[in-house]
Amino acid sequence: MIRNGLRTRPKGTRPTPAGTAAPAIDADLLRTLATLISDSDLAEMEIEKGDLRIKLVRHTATSHAPAPQVTTPMLVAAAMPAAAAAAPAIPAAEHPGAVKSPMVGTVYRRASPEAKAFVEVGSTVKAGDKILLVEAMKTFNEIVAPRAGTISAVLVDDGQPVEYGQPLLVIE
Repeated sequence: MIRNGLRTRPKGTRPTPAGTAAPAIDADLLRTLATLISDSDLAEMEIEKGDLRIKLVRHTATSHAPAPQVTTPMLVAAAMPAAAAAAPAIPAAEHPGAVKSPMVGTVYRRASPEAKAFVEVGSTVKAGDKILLVEAMKTFNEIVAPRAGTISAVLVDDGQPVEYGQPLLVIE
């Protein structure tokens, strides 16, 4: 097995005695596995067959790059009274009505590509209404409105990856 550029032997095997050849590793198999991991979203893959154990780990150049700057949408009232004009706008992600993702996954704003979005800015929702789907491990999880109100901001795009705790939309 090759790990971090060093050849190691499979678990439970003995070192090859001096003067004898180590078992050959199929180069085509390694190429196929490398192609498989590079063409997929997998970050790590481990395969065992008999005494042979291969572990592939993807290291990307972007993993060491600084995170891109993300601008946070701001909620600003359309018609503000003169007294409120001096008050600073609240970032949508910090708004007390922000609905956050309960899991890591991919967010969907509609049930299917042809369907209309569950909610749009200006939509009125009741507590328990379906507002989004988050797909995680091939399972679609319904995200429901935690309270009644009006959608004042949608902070995600259809098909966008989301993290746990990431604000998805704002209900006022």
